[in-house]
Amino acid sequence: MLLKTKSGRIVELPSEEEDIQINRGIAADPDTLEWTEEDFRNALRMTDFEQKFSAKVSVTLQCSAEVIEAFKATGEGWQTRVDEALKEWLKARTVQ
Repeated sequence: MLLKTKSGRIVELPSEEEDIQINRGIAADPDTLEWTEEDFRNALRMTDFEQKFSAKVSVTLQCSAEVIEAFKATGEGWQTRVDEALKEWLKARTVQ
């Protein structure tokens, strides 16, 4: 069966037999998770996501090479960890 999308693209949908085989494969895959109603309720809405990350401001910051290398060595998300480390420093500074 062919389906035309709003953008005008033509997509061929699987046959009923192919769809059954696809669903069997999905059901047999131990890494496939079916979302529950609770999962959907607990998922962040886009507005929640935007509010969480919109407070960040893009800046250029010069740091020593050893600091940047150490954070980059921790893998993806290293800039978020720099932000968290700075927040901890701020908390420690205001406590004193």
